[in-house]
Amino acid sequence: MADAALRLTALAEDLLGTPLPVRIRAWDGSESGPPGAPVLVLRHRRALRRLLWKPGELGLARAWVAGELDIEGDLYEALDLLAGLLWERGADAKDAVHPIRNPVLRTAARKLFAIAGPFPPPPPPPEELRHRRGMVHTKHRDKKAISHHYDVGNDFYSLVLGPSMVYSCAYWAAESPDSTLEEAQRDKLDLVCRKLGLKEGMRLLDVGCGWGSMAIHAAREYGVQVTGVTLSVEQAAYARKRIAEEGLTDRIEIRVQDYRDVRDGPYDAISSIGMAEHVGSEQYREYADDLYTLLKPGGRLLNHQIARRPERDESAYHIDDFIDSYVFPDGELAPVGRTLSTLEEAGFEARDVEVLREHYALTLREWVANLEKRWPEAVRMTSPGRARVWRLYMAASALSFERNRIGVNQILAIKPEEGGASGVQLRPRRWN
Repeated sequence: MADAALRLTALAEDLLGTPLPVRIRAWDGSESGPPGAPVLVLRHRRALRRLLWKPGELGLARAWVAGELDIEGDLYEALDLLAGLLWERGADAKDAVHPIRNPVLRTAARKLFAIAGPFPPPPPPPEELRHRRGMVHTKHRDKKAISHHYDVGNDFYSLVLGPSMVYSCAYWAAESPDSTLEEAQRDKLDLVCRKLGLKEGMRLLDVGCGWGSMAIHAAREYGVQVTGVTLSVEQAAYARKRIAEEGLTDRIEIRVQDYRDVRDGPYDAISSIGMAEHVGSEQYREYADDLYTLLKPGGRLLNHQIARRPERDESAYHIDDFIDSYVFPDGELAPVGRTLSTLEEAGFEARDVEVLREHYALTLREWVANLEKRWPEAVRMTSPGRARVWRLYMAASALSFERNRIGVNQILAIKPEEGGASGVQLRPRRWN
């Protein structure tokens, strides 16, 4: 009798001590679990072997990327239910999926072997970045990490991000809550320009310039001279093409260059939008010092950065295995308070902090919708595994922002002039 789903459900509920909130459909056609709930589809026994050999998040991610595990029904609902079951129940729940820490799981593992078959561990899907060598956040290793994430095809990014080609959270202004993604991204770029106080003739350094959207907006709308730097060869080529089509080659220079190698300051303003997450906690002070040196006195920095919630014990902080292996290799998130402190230690004065957490959740849902709408094209442009990585990563990230597990903040900081003048006008805060 086909009963793999029933056996797996019973095993999981015994282990976790709670009913499963999702249904399971196994490779043998059997189903078990609450009717009407999202369905966790196990297409192959190999998905179980991945969990046996790599318990927890990475094993699940490998099965998902390989197409051995899928979800039918509302993806967001399923991820939310599974997150509450596995990732939000504290240390006890994490120990529950680790056989060394939980002897009960050793017994469960023997039962799983009986279902999955005692075969060697399957090789990770090819989309996973492996065999990283050398110290973290050297220039060479950072370049390879950036290439893994960004050099997957400009056409693919265009499909996901839409015409704006902005890969950071959009800004839905209160005056226009029903804006399209493209309008909201334009409003975000303009918000950055206004915070930086850009005026014609100024020099702007755009650190991590991506596909050139910020550089183009600042040059076209505010008449500034822009230098954009990125480590992605594909991004730079795309940005230069866009700039030429806009007739802005005399105002914008795009370099494939590490920000640590920029030496032609001082600049009047610096924008760093969605780039500092790649810097790493050990190098963050160097990042702040370098940007401080590159600004003229009175110059402004706009740092737009994802932040995590602080841990009670910061030594227990663990980088997400799925994100590190498949999405942002060597990326690190820091609490916003630590970022502010580091900028101040470098000499900056923080003048404004704006939280855009809900804006990023909306942005990610728009990107997921773009991807799902044109799924066959996305698969052709990259690979089935890569498209699955992005769908899972963006949907799970949207939920993380909505549930306040992570946030995103714009910090406006200045390099004070001699005597302490900020050059920032007094203005009232507007609150609804």
